[in-house]
Amino acid sequence: MRIARIEDLHCDAGWRHFSFLKITTDSGLVGWSEYQERFGTAGLTGTIHGLGNLLIGRDPRPVEAITAWLHGVIRQVPGGIAQQAIAAIENALVDIKAKSLGIAVHDLLGGPVRNRIPLYWSHCGYARVRWPDRVQEWTGGTPIRTRGDIVRHAREIAAAGFKGLKTNPFRLDAEPQAVHMPGFNSSPGHPELNADPDLIAAVVDQMQAFREGGGPRMNLHLDLNFNYKTEGYIRLARALADVDLAWLEIDSLDPAALATIRRAAPMPIASCESLFHRRQFRPFLEQQSVDVAIIDVTWNGILESMKIAALADTYEVNVAPHNFNGDLGTLMSAAFCAAVPNLRVMEIDIEDVPWKSALLTHPLRVDAGALLVPTGIGWGADINEDVLRAHPPKGRDPGAR
Repeated sequence: MRIARIEDLHCDAGWRHFSFLKITTDSGLVGWSEYQERFGTAGLTGTIHGLGNLLIGRDPRPVEAITAWLHGVIRQVPGGIAQQAIAAIENALVDIKAKSLGIAVHDLLGGPVRNRIPLYWSHCGYARVRWPDRVQEWTGGTPIRTRGDIVRHAREIAAAGFKGLKTNPFRLDAEPQAVHMPGFNSSPGHPELNADPDLIAAVVDQMQAFREGGGPRMNLHLDLNFNYKTEGYIRLARALADVDLAWLEIDSLDPAALATIRRAAPMPIASCESLFHRRQFRPFLEQQSVDVAIIDVTWNGILESMKIAALADTYEVNVAPHNFNGDLGTLMSAAFCAAVPNLRVMEIDIEDVPWKSALLTHPLRVDAGALLVPTGIGWGADINEDVLRAHPPKGRDPGAR
């Protein structure tokens, strides 16, 4: 068996695009992976082809040997887009490997530890606040313009059986209303990244509204991304003490600064979603910077993600996947979640285009806020290319920053 062809495929998905890598072998066996040609990674597709073309004619099954060789190719420019390109290739090759053996990917990784994966509904209100005039067209969701709209949305999530949700800071008190993302140049406040009193008051009120609608047992997660400096994160954490967050999510590239925040915060701290490889995770674990280590399977590759999870386990730290993907990306993260012993919870995006599930040959199965681990070979499903081609990308990805 040899790698014969590497293709990229994309489709319009309302408030974002979905991107897929398809690796075809000369035997006809196909491996799939999802990746993200957006959110600061423009050019990723070209890098995937640049590295992938080096593999034409090679046996796809010795995946570790191939990824080790590719890491040698990018030795002087590790991380970032180069790592994400290797991850996309690795994930598609793992799909081929599992299919060649007639087993599921999680069986390739040692077999499932669990058959149900607890979920939290991610990006709650994100599209409803950021694109209020288009969200109903894209997802069927109603715009969020008031505190009462937040309460109603949280009630919808609880009624759907979800035990957890995650959101981002909103500024419903601003004109125009916005998701507050200065760390990504998406709202005022960059490059200073200060957390002023009005911002803190708005975020506290927002999370109290989610608590009111979600109820006392809803696990609330708040993602602050790279939006503030250490002092601002600490002020926000202390102000949110009474909301009883399941975790406060923070992106920081300084393990000592994050450890300072963790010591000051009255709630668990989750982080590391933007890190690559065990080498970047290690100092955050050594300095006890996190309660939960977030690992992106699409950016690191599932084999490397398993190694990062094993490293975290030696520091008594549980892990969670960074999964703001389509349903194939969810299957990839599900294989990881099924196989790691030290799992906290799994992220999933629910509010998307209504035909999203039709992209898979075997749709996801969600029951009472938990994902049922797929039992099919490979990831458990392939991409339905007819559905994908029926929704070609339209101009610039609306979710690109």
